[in-house]
Amino acid sequence: MTATQLASTLRPVKHVFFDFDGPVCAVFAGLPARDVAGQMYEALRPSLGSAIPEGWATETDPLALLRSVADARPDLTSMADSLLASLETEAVVLAAETPGGESAIRACADSGRSVWIVSNNSGTAIRMYLTSRGLDVAGVFGRVPGDPASMKPSPRLLLDAMSASSAAPASCVFIGDAARDVEAGTAAGVATIGYANKAGKAATLAAAGAVVVTDSMDAIANALR
Repeated sequence: MTATQLASTLRPVKHVFFDFDGPVCAVFAGLPARDVAGQMYEALRPSLGSAIPEGWATETDPLALLRSVADARPDLTSMADSLLASLETEAVVLAAETPGGESAIRACADSGRSVWIVSNNSGTAIRMYLTSRGLDVAGVFGRVPGDPASMKPSPRLLLDAMSASSAAPASCVFIGDAARDVEAGTAAGVATIGYANKAGKAATLAAAGAVVVTDSMDAIANALR
């Protein structure tokens, strides 16, 4: 039973790491990801000349576009990252709260556990959202500005969060909604709870190695309590 598995997984945990886009909110609910990617591309285009990499004009995932820029045009990486960070701060104003996401964060505090946000999104945008919601966390680890390689599935951000919390992997758990989250957790030695917020994700998260998968952040909040 998932409730029993969640309770068993969370019982020994002292530090809970949350991915941001998914478990906490839908970042691009009001400002769609495809529009953000499109605005990034249009801003970058004057610097591209006639050599426009294939797929950039039609990319709908701004984080994927940022990775592509870093791979194909590293000289434009800082510009692309800054553009995305600025658009993310616009997006979080219109972001949709994930049902149970805030409850899970507050349940951590109520049960004496620390909360850390570990996300591929901009740290500035994440802090803006948390402040607007009155959510207090121990730390925020967004992607390193100008360094897309820091993003999950790299374990770097999780390792940085564990270092900041002076925590051993066994005392931590990571909550994420993508295979790359599970992969980052595995690489960092941290158990990952998969949040399957869309059809088909449960199987993907389980296959990636999530220790337990749930489709409800409220279930996580209840287990934390």
